[in-house]
Amino acid sequence: MEIKRIMVIGAGFMGSGIAQVMAAAGYDVVLMDVADGFVRKGMAAIEKNLAGSVAKGKLAEADKAATLGRIIATTDLALAKDCDLVIEAIIENKQAKMDLYRQLEEICPPLVLFASNTSSIPITELATATKRPDRFAGMHFFSPVPVMKLVEIIRGLKTADATVQVIRELTERIGKVGVLVKDGPGFLVNRVNAALRNEVYNCLAEGVATIEDIDKALKFGLGHPMGPFELGDFVGLDIGLAVAETLWENFKDPKWRPALSLRKLVASGDLGRKTGKGWYDYTSGEKKPRTDINL
Repeated sequence: MEIKRIMVIGAGFMGSGIAQVMAAAGYDVVLMDVADGFVRKGMAAIEKNLAGSVAKGKLAEADKAATLGRIIATTDLALAKDCDLVIEAIIENKQAKMDLYRQLEEICPPLVLFASNTSSIPITELATATKRPDRFAGMHFFSPVPVMKLVEIIRGLKTADATVQVIRELTERIGKVGVLVKDGPGFLVNRVNAALRNEVYNCLAEGVATIEDIDKALKFGLGHPMGPFELGDFVGLDIGLAVAETLWENFKDPKWRPALSLRKLVASGDLGRKTGKGWYDYTSGEKKPRTDINL
């Protein structure tokens, strides 16, 4: 099967990034979200990213224009019927995703492939909302999508070999590195990363070191490009909590229990960079230690 036209559902940070790399690789892309404001914000993010590449001499102005010209922005889900592949990149909530897939099942012809960018929800469960589990796979990108090379290709219980092959080839054509992962909560990277984060949260709770020093230790001691608290703020603490809750719900092992400090921050509305505060305070335009919370 040849992929020519791709719908990306969800014009947020991840979805807009996915749309950008697909269009840059020459694919026709339909970027869809539920409101005009979300779509406009997603397109603005793509244009800003491309303009930055032009300014750095990494991209020609003509290539920027061509990439933007291959993207159609819309709020009309029905356009999915004319696409070869639909990539879902909406909120990390199983019910919301399954509701969307039920709608897509009614809209899309039987040969259309479905792929989810979920961070942790088992692909086999999501596929039950459709009548095409053999044409359903996980395609998990990492943030920020235009920069990070990895894509986890997740094979659900009933995902066909042909579907995996199409996703593998697409991943290569957009310049990413694909790894094939068996379906399961958290898949590979986020499962390992969640275990690391939980131990980091334990160290914080036990007073082993401060947030700032833990971040420094993992950056300069283990070579991580960002410390775990910095990374959590960058990705979004709500997403981190959703991953943790998926692992806890499925494994019921105490090592996966979401940290109380993380729950408190999310409950307070402090979700990281996108809200101005998370583990750190970004309201001044710079990352600073927080002095207004008691963890």
